[in-house]
Amino acid sequence: MALAELQALERDAVMATYARQPVEFVRGEGTMLWDAEGNEYLDFLAGISVAQIGHCHPRLVAAVTEQAGRLMHVGNLFYTEPGMRLAKRLADASLGGKAFLCNSGAEAIECALKLARRYRRGGEFVVLEGGFHGRTMGALSATPQESKQAPFAPLVPGFRVAPRRGPLPLDERVAAVIIEPIQGESGIHPIDRGLLVAAREACDEHGALLVFDEVQCGMGRTGRLWAWEESGVRPDVMTVAKGLGGGLPVGACVTSPEYAPVLQPGDHGSTFGGGPVVAAAANAVLDVVDEEAFLAAVRAKGERLAGELTKLGLEPRGRGLMLAFHAPDAPGLVRKLLLDHRLVANASGPDTVRLLPPLTVSERELDEAVARIAAALG
Repeated sequence: MALAELQALERDAVMATYARQPVEFVRGEGTMLWDAEGNEYLDFLAGISVAQIGHCHPRLVAAVTEQAGRLMHVGNLFYTEPGMRLAKRLADASLGGKAFLCNSGAEAIECALKLARRYRRGGEFVVLEGGFHGRTMGALSATPQESKQAPFAPLVPGFRVAPRRGPLPLDERVAAVIIEPIQGESGIHPIDRGLLVAAREACDEHGALLVFDEVQCGMGRTGRLWAWEESGVRPDVMTVAKGLGGGLPVGACVTSPEYAPVLQPGDHGSTFGGGPVVAAAANAVLDVVDEEAFLAAVRAKGERLAGELTKLGLEPRGRGLMLAFHAPDAPGLVRKLLLDHRLVANASGPDTVRLLPPLTVSERELDEAVARIAAALG
């Protein structure tokens, strides 16, 4: 089907919630994508930090194919091995408690909000300016961005907004502090370790939960399995999604042991959460990502990419393969990169270009991407 026909279908049948680029992708392999005309693109967005181990990784494809041919769905009224194993692996690799499996980052945040309110009835939440936690009503209420919130007011009450560098307005009424260790959607802003330490201390003092949103910055994106590991500040609850499924929709809310019993039977649920196919996919992604040699390579590749961008006169910020740089007209530059130089990137705001390549990207591909950015900059 021609692109013009797809655009006509969109106009007729799809709610106008996305501003799509005029490209139809039909195939992917590793860091490469191909459009319907056979043009080859270098993907430095990875579906917004989703294709963590590249497009159609053989181990991921094999796991999904095998499981889809055996059992796709029965619901959470019964046991299936892939979901139970995934929950155990996530808990053991992070906070040591238990996991609730769901379908997305927003759903993982909703679980964290409910857990915190169950823990401290009627409690309030502290979130950081510039944070992004999703678009469902609870997650949106935790996302203090006027353009996203204003059309849907009134929102869920009980959210306090703190400056990105503090101080944090905590007292005994606060149920949880929710922080992205590296803010993603607002333009790749690492949160200062001092604020993370202060948040941990304040939560301990006032009996609140510290929740880290690792939906975008987790699953090896920064060169550690979880971004919070770099700071040494351990949360009570964390959320993960995006790269966890490698392309399939899966999320999780994970607790430390002392908060694992907070949610009781009937308190929360998800028809599709932890289903056999997506859980098999997530286990396959963890098989690749949760290896120190792999994570060390991500750190090295991130340093190489940041260094090459610096040589262009840019000032990259971020960590690992989660980087951004300033551009006066970021949407225009991203469009030029896509259409003229076949490099897929993203404008996370009017003046920020975001780079999130698959973690399996090669050094040659890193250098090629920088060359294309240089060409686009002129």
